[in-house]
Amino acid sequence: MFKILKNAWSVPELRKKILIVLGLLLVFRFGSYIPVPGINRVALESMINSDQSGLLGVFNIISGGAFSNLSIFAMSITPYINASIIIQLLTVAIPALEKMAKEGMDGRKKLAQYTRYLTIVLALIQSIGIAISFKSVLYDTNFLTYFMIVLSLTAGTAFIMWLGEQMTEYGIGNGTSLIIFAGIISGLVGGIQSLLASTGFYESLWGKFGFVAIILVLLLLIVAVVWVQKAERRIPVQYAKRVVGRKMYGGQSTHIPIALSMSGVMPIILAMSILMFPAMIINLVTKANPQGIWYVIYHLCNNSANSGIGYTVGYCIIYSLLIIGFTFFYTIIVFNPVEVANNLKKNGGFIPGIRAGKPTADYLANVLNKITIFGAVFIALVAIFPVIVQTITGITIGFGGTALLIVVGVALETVKQLEAQLVMKHYKGFLD
Repeated sequence: MFKILKNAWSVPELRKKILIVLGLLLVFRFGSYIPVPGINRVALESMINSDQSGLLGVFNIISGGAFSNLSIFAMSITPYINASIIIQLLTVAIPALEKMAKEGMDGRKKLAQYTRYLTIVLALIQSIGIAISFKSVLYDTNFLTYFMIVLSLTAGTAFIMWLGEQMTEYGIGNGTSLIIFAGIISGLVGGIQSLLASTGFYESLWGKFGFVAIILVLLLLIVAVVWVQKAERRIPVQYAKRVVGRKMYGGQSTHIPIALSMSGVMPIILAMSILMFPAMIINLVTKANPQGIWYVIYHLCNNSANSGIGYTVGYCIIYSLLIIGFTFFYTIIVFNPVEVANNLKKNGGFIPGIRAGKPTADYLANVLNKITIFGAVFIALVAIFPVIVQTITGITIGFGGTALLIVVGVALETVKQLEAQLVMKHYKGFLD
């Protein structure tokens, strides 16, 4: 990985892209320390720290500590992700949007514009929910205070959305993922300090042993995550020989690589965003005092410090099912067995022992389902790992599970894109 970064830095064009990404990430980190007006930061930080394993704590990690400061970037990129999910689902359900998506660059630009508009609407709703949810940490609860908080948070989300698009267009990698990656990495030191305090590292020998044990487990998880992200099933493909004029084409053997975790980190981000949205809406509807069925739904979507064991189990189940569901959803979008089978048939390719056409599509779908369920369950287990550890031992892991998966996944994907662009540069030089 370091060799790839070194080689990329030696190419002027790639070095410029890296510097653009670093500069925009620096702007993002600077904005994370600009608080919205009217907030008692001490009371807010105390509330967030008491809920490190719940969605408030996870959201604070994702936003790079911006949530504990309730800065203008407190909502991070979450509304944009939610808007993207909704537009993608509507594209499948509404024929007009599906037709638009197939119109090429112009159609994609229109869908991107719809996503931006929906992001602003969702950011407005979520910011109102945050303002009402955290009224206990406000100095004043008048209309002007709420208006300034909602306006600041919505504008901050719009600016982050613009930053992510600039990174994607002029930098390297996915801008949305890189913003989340930067937020998590910036909170690494704070997460380690929280873990030291939670395990009692400075108080006893058992505390030191517990801290070392958890660090070793996290390192093993990193190795496992890298293995799952890089693992792939290779389907052998044989191309039939054909004669065109005096030349013979085909006859070579190759393979179709099917990654064990084809969807990357997107299922984690999507599941987390979906879980957070109902909690915000419930706070908005109930004025931060959920009762009855609202109380049940709120604690099933938010594993807060005062949630009982039943709600914790329910939260883990719902979170895991969402991750598994979104893993299959994104895998189907990325890899269509019917389309791959048709392309093989058109080009004279076949899988040894499998007939071309529908049997090939069924075989590919069967293989895809088997490896996807393994990858999805693995990702879900890693994501709920901190909750399980806290429930059993009482130790709060500020950096684990969801954050670990996102950091490793984004790092691998960015390095892969760097490597691909390096290969393109070498080919360009060869052709010149």
